[in-house]
Amino acid sequence: MCEASAYIIDGERQELIMEAVDSVEPEDGGYKLVNIFGEQKFIKGTIHSLSLVDHKIYLQKSA
Repeated sequence: MCEASAYIIDGERQELIMEAVDSVEPEDGGYKLVNIFGEQKFIKGTIHSLSLVDHKIYLQKSA
């Protein structure tokens, strides 16, 4: 599978917010995450980094 897991970066802590993420779309100062089951989440913030080999998306919330 090529889906990724999305995490929120909080200081040095990483919190898993969604598994099996299939798409990430910019929207209104943040990102809409959609997984393979059709579940959606909106995160207001920025992309911190991507680890494509590990299938991980790291997001940082806006203040």
